[in-house]
Amino acid sequence: MIKKILIVDDSPIARKMLKSCLPKDQGFEFHEACDGRDGVEKYKSICPDLTFMDLTMPVMTGYEAIVEIIKHDRDALVIVVTADVQLKAIKTVLDSGAYMVLRKPLKKEDLLSALSKAQDTLQKVE
Repeated sequence: MIKKILIVDDSPIARKMLKSCLPKDQGFEFHEACDGRDGVEKYKSICPDLTFMDLTMPVMTGYEAIVEIIKHDRDALVIVVTADVQLKAIKTVLDSGAYMVLRKPLKKEDLLSALSKAQDTLQKVE
């Protein structure tokens, strides 16, 4: 079951928008990180059930952060949320271990569908 969610994005507005699209009645515990390095550190300390990751960030990119997170936890569920929807970028992150890719600007129905799929995947693992 998804309880802890980590949102990694250098834009405070993007983090807030993503959070606002998620159901309020699920009791999610939200954590935020402002760049890839901060995201990796927070991932290691809080062990979230699900991570939303932007790709283009300062300090450490989402690409690099995904690699580090998967090295730490090969079962990590990372959903990439990006405006970069070139096939090469999508293939790179999926090959690195990302669970799926969502396009910015986010549509609430796409986010809820991704959340449901992630929940199903977690239940199969448990």
